Amino acid sequence: MTFAQWMLVLAIVLVIEGVGPFLFPNRWRNYIQELTAIENNALQRIGGALVTAGIVLLIIFS
Repeated sequence: MTFAQWMLVLAIVLVIEGVGPFLFPNRWRNYIQELTAIENNALQRIGGALVTAGIVLLIIFS
C-alpha cells in the first residue's frame, strides 16, 4: 500500500469514528459511560476480537 492509500484509510476511519459523537452526542456519551462499567478483561477480549477481525479483513481484501 502506498502512503496515499494509508492516509485514505485513516481518513475513512476518522469519518466513521466521528459520526456517532457528531450526530448523537447524548447517546454517544451514555455509551461511553456504559463502557467504563465493563471489566478490563471483557474490554481486552472485545479489543482483541476487533483487531483480529480487522487483520482478517486486511488479509482477505489485500
